[in-house]
Amino acid sequence: MKLLVVIDMQNDFIDAALGTKEAVAIVPNVQKKISEYKANKNPIVFTRDTHQKDYLKTLEGKNLPVEHCIQGTNGWQISSQLDTSASKIIDKPTFGSFALADYVSSLENLEQIEIVGLCTDICVISNALILKAKLPEVPIVCDSSACAGVTPQSHKNALEAMKMCHIKII
Repeated sequence: MKLLVVIDMQNDFIDAALGTKEAVAIVPNVQKKISEYKANKNPIVFTRDTHQKDYLKTLEGKNLPVEHCIQGTNGWQISSQLDTSASKIIDKPTFGSFALADYVSSLENLEQIEIVGLCTDICVISNALILKAKLPEVPIVCDSSACAGVTPQSHKNALEAMKMCHIKII
């Protein structure tokens, strides 16, 4: 079985508080992946960056003082352009998610993990490396056309770093 992991495809990262034109541009590619996985009856898990109203008082908020993905807000929601039906959603309070790794490691007959989403240089790379550490013998693939970084250069840098850690970049 192949698993698709869709990282933080939330309104605030696409076209709101921290959105970019590159993030907007990948939405159709991400939905195409979702459709392919559903057609092949492969599971899909979404992560959702989840902050609270005190975000600006947190360490992350002090380093990135832009309120985003506050639980319950429109910006926190996964884009309505993406089909989340019959998919698991894991809320995560920071870049990488041990809850995601625990969930993925509980799946049986896992042949491959494919990871897509936002932002390549923060949450995608963090989760890809956690998954690689937790499941070193499961191949991990990152589709660069279904990811976007904070900047095009940081996106490229993150792809190169993942490649060096034996994550296949397509």
